[in-house]
Amino acid sequence: MNIVTKISDWQALRKTLANKTIGFVPTMGYLHAGHMSLCARSRQENDLTVASIFVNPTQFNQAEDFQSYPRNNEADIALLTAHQVDYLFLPEADMMYPDGYEVRVTEDQVSQLLEGAHRPGHFTGMLTVVLKLLNLLQPTQAYFGEKDYQQLLLIRKMVSALFLPVKINACETMRAADGLALSSRNARLTPAQRLQAAHFPRLLQSELNAAQITAELISLGFKVDYIMDQWQRRLGAVSLGDIRLIDNVVRV
Repeated sequence: MNIVTKISDWQALRKTLANKTIGFVPTMGYLHAGHMSLCARSRQENDLTVASIFVNPTQFNQAEDFQSYPRNNEADIALLTAHQVDYLFLPEADMMYPDGYEVRVTEDQVSQLLEGAHRPGHFTGMLTVVLKLLNLLQPTQAYFGEKDYQQLLLIRKMVSALFLPVKINACETMRAADGLALSSRNARLTPAQRLQAAHFPRLLQSELNAAQITAELISLGFKVDYIMDQWQRRLGAVSLGDIRLIDNVVRV
């Protein structure tokens, strides 16, 4: 696997790949089987696969959350190499934001709901960095997990509105044996919290209504930001201690 850390190096390299289809898997690192499933699909559907690792500071609402976000580049590189990813783009924040984050991408409808209501500015940071990555890497296709369903909707909306020449692919949420959606933040759960966390997907998938699920989660010790039916999905966000979990399930 080739690791590229400088934007200018990638831009020069990209010119040599003009006749190749490129699949792109953007990540914030601390990779798990969910990320690898995206890479596997990209490898099946493209000549080359590029992953990125960039813990994007502009989409964190609290500095403590950014600082405590789990990181392990050495393990991530080993995992990507084992899964035969062709390129890793690994930039620094000052490279991605040479303007000091003065130019931003905003959306004022979908981004105001759910996650947007509880994390002001989060989606502006996310859309801004995704646009930068898509412009830099110029992939044929990009792959995003359905766990972050609202994020997926916003990326598709941005790509359509700005006429970006990339296909956005949604990939099914990968889950642990007890149903918990795989997430890098799961690594921060204590053993007791990890057992408790399995109640979250169980209740989301139950026949209870949103209010009943909320009450049950609170009784089990969760802090609940929202449980809501939207976009033919039931979406939820909860916290155990200072660790926030999000998930969604299809509702027909």
